[in-house]
Amino acid sequence: MIYWELFLSFLQIGTFSFGGGYAAMPLIQEQAVTLHAWLTAGEFSDLVTIAEMTPGPIAINAATFVGMRMAGPLGAVTATLGCVLPSCLLVTLLAALYTRYRSLPLLQGTLQSLRPAVVSMIAAAGLGILLSAFFVDGVFSLAAENMDLRAVLYFAAALYLLRRRRWNPILVMVLCGAAEVLVTVLLPLFP
Repeated sequence: MIYWELFLSFLQIGTFSFGGGYAAMPLIQEQAVTLHAWLTAGEFSDLVTIAEMTPGPIAINAATFVGMRMAGPLGAVTATLGCVLPSCLLVTLLAALYTRYRSLPLLQGTLQSLRPAVVSMIAAAGLGILLSAFFVDGVFSLAAENMDLRAVLYFAAALYLLRRRRWNPILVMVLCGAAEVLVTVLLPLFP
């Protein structure tokens, strides 16, 4: 039963996640956190981090992670297959149609009208990830006890290093991870 649920859930995600992996994040969150409760909001934030750090497309990494967590290796294969199957079929069909009809104004207009929708899906995914990383249970609140101040500090530092100093993203991720390890090890030493 869980295999079928994983396959169908990620088949839906793979079918409707136009715009790439980040555009799929709200759909994955809806399926894995809200609908099936396979993950909590905090675990979903961890999932995004792990899926982003590992090589490969983020949506496929997320499908593999959720499938593995819920049903082991066969669940990972099932969820991943559900996620990639629609893309394989759709890309094959679209490649044939685009090659044949690429000069039609209707096709060009359709592609241009999809761009703002894709940008909005990516923005929604980004905001959802920020909320789940910064606030307990992903619920916005200005109360200090509901906010993860270390996460906000890491975010600000990483943003500064990436945008202003133009540091390598991998180096920034390693530095943030090392900083958290240091804080976790050193914090208990100073009660």
